[in-house]
Amino acid sequence: MNKLLISFFLMVSSCDTGNLTVIIDLPKTLNEVSGTETINNSNLIWMLNDSGNKARIYGLNKKGEIKKEIKINAKNKDWEDLASDENGNLYIGDFGNNLNKRKNLAILKVNHDALNSSDKIDIERISFHYPDQNKFPPKKKSMYFDCEAFFHFNDSLYLFTKSRVKNDFGKTNLYKIPAKQGHFVAEFISSFSACNDLLCWITSADISSDGKQVALLSQKSVMVFSNFTSDDFFNGTVEQYDFSFESQKEGVCFKDAQTLYITDEKAHGNGGNLYAFTLE
Repeated sequence: MNKLLISFFLMVSSCDTGNLTVIIDLPKTLNEVSGTETINNSNLIWMLNDSGNKARIYGLNKKGEIKKEIKINAKNKDWEDLASDENGNLYIGDFGNNLNKRKNLAILKVNHDALNSSDKIDIERISFHYPDQNKFPPKKKSMYFDCEAFFHFNDSLYLFTKSRVKNDFGKTNLYKIPAKQGHFVAEFISSFSACNDLLCWITSADISSDGKQVALLSQKSVMVFSNFTSDDFFNGTVEQYDFSFESQKEGVCFKDAQTLYITDEKAHGNGGNLYAFTLE
């Protein structure tokens, strides 16, 4: 292949991702990446795969090389998102609930010190249930109890549900549970509705390090909330940033106040990348 043709393909590839800038072409190990997070005092970007994959988390450098592969002493029932706290502990959201019938929803806390271990590591289990779910599964018109998005903030974990109700796919409910071992009834805070098609499903969330911005990811856009009071993140202002590249986007985290990291699954020849997205 001559240099001119190679340049053409590179140009097309770059254009295909629109306003998302490719940082890393992820290794095949992470073809079904479902959560992405950074932690304090580390240059690695942490990721996990969703259900059906090994119970492991991966630390990648900015060349896309897996530098750490941590074996977790728990099942990957339906891992969906990653979060971290100010001490560098990681939290695995094992709360995927496509059929709305799970009774073993949990968040798994991985101690920061264990991230240097080569052995299978134990976790602290934070289990919970929703206060407004009484049937497993509920009727189709009440299937609001799937979840793929959460983050840690002020000693609590905040969950953003994913609606499976026809004509109401853009609705997300915000719940809160303590970030400590035990079983809890999630505290309902508020709701928000975006558009109503499948592309509006909320698939990941993060909060900026200063606690002033919240990002909610869907396949079509990222919504950034600011100027909120207390922990009702929906009572502030929201700005929606639409993507010009359609893919199965599953992970978001703040790189800094103006930049997001976004990951998508490898599907139908598209995706399988770590992107940078500028908020402007």
